[in-house]
Amino acid sequence: MKQIIFIFMTILLATGMASAQGKAVISADETSFDFGTIKEANGNVSHTFKIKNTGEAPLVLTRVIASCGCTTPEWTKEPIAPGKTGDIKITYNPKDRPGPFVKTISVYSNGKTGSFILTIRGEVE
Repeated sequence: MKQIIFIFMTILLATGMASAQGKAVISADETSFDFGTIKEANGNVSHTFKIKNTGEAPLVLTRVIASCGCTTPEWTKEPIAPGKTGDIKITYNPKDRPGPFVKTISVYSNGKTGSFILTIRGEVE
């Protein structure tokens, strides 16, 4: 009986310690960006999203994946301290892609279960 109580108390203590440490929380003031009308002849266009850690533990961006090969992400590799910001730069290549476009970028981190979604859009002339 004492072993059961000891195991139960150990589980409660471990759960309490894990929740007391805090978590990283990913956020952004801007999750969508519209390039408007761009000219194919002008080449690549880029936009940088500011990612903020609104949690209590360091935020680590583990993967950033674009919805197609025409969109290239670059991101802060170092952990983002609580209250600080990091960058995710998205570059879109309009070559041979006339017309409207909407691309999503999935950001995976320790700050959210699943992905945090960013979006770029515009129209190529």
